Amino acid sequence: MRRRSVVLAAGLALLLAVPPLAAIAGEPFAVTLASRVLIYALAAASLDFIVGYGGMVSFGHAAFLGLGAYTVGIVASHAFDGTAVPLLPFAWHGTDSALIQWPLAMLISALFALVIGALSLRTAGVYFIMITLAFAQMLYHLFLTLPTYGGQDGLNLWRRSEIPGLDLADDVSFYYLTLALLIISLLILKRLVHSRFGMVLRAGKQNEPRLQALGIPTVRYKLLAFVIAGAFGGLAGALTVNHTEFVGPGLLHWTRSGELLVIVILGGLGSLYGSVVGAAVLLILEEVIAGWTEHWMIVLGPFLVLVVLFARRGLYGWLAGREAEGD
Repeated sequence: MRRRSVVLAAGLALLLAVPPLAAIAGEPFAVTLASRVLIYALAAASLDFIVGYGGMVSFGHAAFLGLGAYTVGIVASHAFDGTAVPLLPFAWHGTDSALIQWPLAMLISALFALVIGALSLRTAGVYFIMITLAFAQMLYHLFLTLPTYGGQDGLNLWRRSEIPGLDLADDVSFYYLTLALLIISLLILKRLVHSRFGMVLRAGKQNEPRLQALGIPTVRYKLLAFVIAGAFGGLAGALTVNHTEFVGPGLLHWTRSGELLVIVILGGLGSLYGSVVGAAVLLILEEVIAGWTEHWMIVLGPFLVLVVLFARRGLYGWLAGREAEGD
């Protein structure tokens, strides 16, 4: 069996076994931590889709995460107190249904990504980075000064979203649903990467002027990729607010975007599965070291340097070998 297949099978088996192992060990918090890992892995995979394959280094990806979370929080808050959602041409009092909340979160994040992408893709390099950062910070300060939805104090989710036949209030059920959504999202993104669309996206990263000389509208492809990444970031945000049952402006801060970039680099640029490895290593390392000292970044910094120096294709590339290339 190929080394890559062994790594993927072992990783999936481990993820499926987390809840029963946590129950045996008497550590229910492990399920909560594992759910957080899966959510961040989804957010990082959506970022890697544009960074690793499209060469679009965005420092504002937290905007999509935060927008998705706030969409669910706002819709749920209106459903709880019975008031109408503002700025709509009709009276709608919100809903607790995940079948409406989560696609809505993806849609709003995708629309915002469309606006940001249409403006920022006129530039490249450091200018693209700064424009995406600027838009994310604008959104951060908007929610920071929006008293209707908690302002700097954030917004509580009074109960998790509802799905017929599932009890999302149960951490184990929520974990397996998050795992299923992560797997589906990774498969969709992988299919896109290996499609004609993905081939153009990857070729544009290598030599965009040549593609443009051939008459291929590379900006349209990059914009569509940016919108897709925004949509999956919104889904991660919807899961985040259900996981913590709270959303605050800090979720949109630029440091959150930096954290997602660190996860992508740890797992391996241009490796969707690497996002899971990167998220697991970063968050578990943070949890363990934070128990010893609050200065856990002092340990993370040198560790990240070692990964960059000795595992050029990231931790997943190191585990799976050359077979991981192109994942």
